Amino acid sequence: MTKAPPLLPAEILFRMLRLARRDGTGVLAIAGSLALVSAALGDYLGALVGVVIAGAGVFELHGVALLKARQPNGINWLVGSQIYLLMAVLAYVIWRLQAYDAEWVRRYLEPVIRSQEMQEKLQERGATEEDLLRGLRLLYFSAYALVAVLTLFYQGGMALYYHRRRAAVAAALIEEVHGE
Repeated sequence: MTKAPPLLPAEILFRMLRLARRDGTGVLAIAGSLALVSAALGDYLGALVGVVIAGAGVFELHGVALLKARQPNGINWLVGSQIYLLMAVLAYVIWRLQAYDAEWVRRYLEPVIRSQEMQEKLQERGATEEDLLRGLRLLYFSAYALVAVLTLFYQGGMALYYHRRRAAVAAALIEEVHGE
């Protein structure tokens, strides 16, 4: 099996810009939409979090625009956008984990927990209401832990991907300036 030749710097730049444009647009669209929905529901803190996270998409798209304008510092915006997004999501996860209120969950779910159907299901399984509430707490913490781990790997990986292409991007931009 023959090994494919390494990609030319211009192709690396093209592929990186395509990925960054898609990623930045996706972050902006998803976080922006969630911010709007949160604001419409009166969750202004959630809307603020959505806007903060959407900012990462704006930063990434700004980096794309700079690179398209042959400005090498655009790569800093791409790397920085991923680190910013990583920090924003991790801060949100930590906040949500610290904000868990077991008593609020109990009060909110009390009608469901006390329903005849739920009581029968708990009895069938030999579980108590406390077991159910502990399970819900575990699910809550596990879900946020999963978000943190996935964000760490994805955003960390994207930052590393962009960073490792600095030399190829610089070479591609020099080639474009010199018309080679």
